[in-house]
Amino acid sequence: MGRVKGFELNSQEPEKATEFYAKVFGWEAAAPNWGFWAVTTGEDKKSGINGGIAKGPHDYPFGTRIQIEVDSIDDAISKAKQNGAIIVRDKMEFDEFYLAYMVDPTGLGFGLIQNK
Repeated sequence: MGRVKGFELNSQEPEKATEFYAKVFGWEAAAPNWGFWAVTTGEDKKSGINGGIAKGPHDYPFGTRIQIEVDSIDDAISKAKQNGAIIVRDKMEFDEFYLAYMVDPTGLGFGLIQNK
């Protein structure tokens, strides 16, 4: 079962968005890495998820996407395509994980993440 691992808020002004969520909700933002500000939304002992804020790319300039953790990103991409999803960004490799972005058959964007 794929579990929601986090979220991503896309904005054309990520610095301003990071400041807003810090002031309004008390979120703590890390220094940007790859143009992504990881945010902590609360203590680990409380239910909820953490996420991040990034400058939205041309293919997703504004909005919120969830990231779903999978055991095999290749299998998940294949299964999603077989069920009508399209790839927005194919599998990308980062230091500790793989990440891909897709759009489901209804137009909702989501990310797939596989830890190494």
